Parts: sequence; C-alpha cells; structure tokens
Amino acid sequence: MAVRGIRGAVQISDDSADSLAREVPVLIEEMLKLNGLSFECLISVLFTATPDLISDFPAAAARSLPLGDVPLICAQEIAVSHGMARVVRVLMHVETSLARSEVQHVYLGATRTLRKDLAQ
Repeated sequence: MAVRGIRGAVQISDDSADSLAREVPVLIEEMLKLNGLSFECLISVLFTATPDLISDFPAAAARSLPLGDVPLICAQEIAVSHGMARVVRVLMHVETSLARSEVQHVYLGATRTLRKDLAQ
C-alpha cells in the first residue's frame, strides 16, 4: 500500500452552513468513489476555503460522513484578486494500491477550470 494525495474542489452555491453541509460531502464521496476507495482508506483531509466562505468550517460539513477518527483540518485559501469565489479545495491523503498516475482528481462544476490538467 502506498500513501497518495488526491486533489478536489467544489464551488459552493452561497456562503451558508447549509450549502457547505450539502456540497462538501458530495465532493468527498465523489473523490473516494472515482478512486475506488472507502472511508477506511483515509489518512487525513486538508480543506481550504476562499476568504468569502465564513459561515462554517468545511471540515464540520464533512463530519456528516462516516469519517470517525480521520483527522480533518481547515485553512484559508490565499486571497488572489482573480481567484474563483466560494471555493472549497481538498487534499485527501489515502492508503491505496493505485499508482500516482492512476489517481483521479475531482473538480466539480465550475472548478473544472481551475486545474484543466487534473480535472476528470
């Protein structure tokens, strides 16, 4: 088993705890699904949020999933003038037999334009 990093992002529809609670778990589940992983494969998850998302922590929204004792942490994304608004980014550390080149990074909706080289 190797440790791999999986990237993901989603643009949140509006700055509300309800939107985060609805949209962040979808991203996490899609990241796991596309890579054939279960929650037990998770080592840790780092979330960043753009400075305009202040209603709740993305990690709190993810806690609706069966993450158990998986360490989660949040940080604020750099405020870049031309950056996309209301974006939660994820760096998920997992145990997997996938080669680095087989890992599928997940950019949902409008965030596909952020990393055209990685988006599936």
